[in-house]
Amino acid sequence: MTEKVFDNNQVTLVGEVVSDFVFSHDVYGEGFYMIDVKAKRLSESYDIIPVMVSERLLSPEESIKGKFVTVYGQFRSYNRHEESKNRLILSVFAREITVADEEPEDVKPNYIFLDGFICKQPVYRKTPLGREIADVLLAVNRPYGKSDYIPCICWGRNARYADSFEVGSRVLLWGRIQSREYQKKLSETDVEKRVAYEVSVSKLEYGSDKDDEEYVTC
Repeated sequence: MTEKVFDNNQVTLVGEVVSDFVFSHDVYGEGFYMIDVKAKRLSESYDIIPVMVSERLLSPEESIKGKFVTVYGQFRSYNRHEESKNRLILSVFAREITVADEEPEDVKPNYIFLDGFICKQPVYRKTPLGREIADVLLAVNRPYGKSDYIPCICWGRNARYADSFEVGSRVLLWGRIQSREYQKKLSETDVEKRVAYEVSVSKLEYGSDKDDEEYVTC
């Protein structure tokens, strides 16, 4: 059966594949694999974004490391249980993917649009240098009663705007997916380097109350 697709979660990602295929899981005999894609920022830096690909789209037997891909899909999440608590795992789920020897120049390298609901009160703060930031957790509906929970970060005027949002508010936002390294303290002596993924918001606005979508709670 073809899965119903919502247009409230849209990702375009262009970049170099910097890993081999790694098996993730299978569903009814269909295998899914992970690859890492290096997407350029406007600055000289870049983001390394995990992408989940079905073996029906690309054969995992053929390495595409070093090649360039254009991915159209969705930003998805699931909870993985570890260390007696759940950890939110995020990746781009590929619905379409093309492979090329050179990087395409006519597509935005990293673009996301989300239409969802605020499911935790936004956290507004200022950095020591006075930069305004707001953390937003957005619940985005999938078909058949499922939802993805996407951490987003707003800056400046967008941060002040997000600080006024209430839990349950419907919000539309545009931006890019970014990767960020951080140190996770495991014990008094052990520290582990990890990578977090979030949406860096360039534009956001209130949507209408509910329309035809069901309200999602965390």
